[in-house]
Amino acid sequence: MTTTAIRQKLMTYLADAEDSKVKAIYTLVEGDINKEDAFELTDEQLHILDTEREMHLAGKTKSYTRQEAAEIIKGQRSF
Repeated sequence: MTTTAIRQKLMTYLADAEDSKVKAIYTLVEGDINKEDAFELTDEQLHILDTEREMHLAGKTKSYTRQEAAEIIKGQRSF
């Protein structure tokens, strides 16, 4: 069975499962779920973002729209 099929079966099951079973399943994966919520940037990463933001606001760097960035990534446009 593919992972996609398993996910679909689990979603279908959880939609109608008894509360106690949903809580039991949640307990099994709670640690993994909470790890994803705990993402934090390092001080160095925050400093880089702050520096880049200041340069952008001062007009010292070029910015791109989402569409422009997608075109550059796909090679349909040069930067």
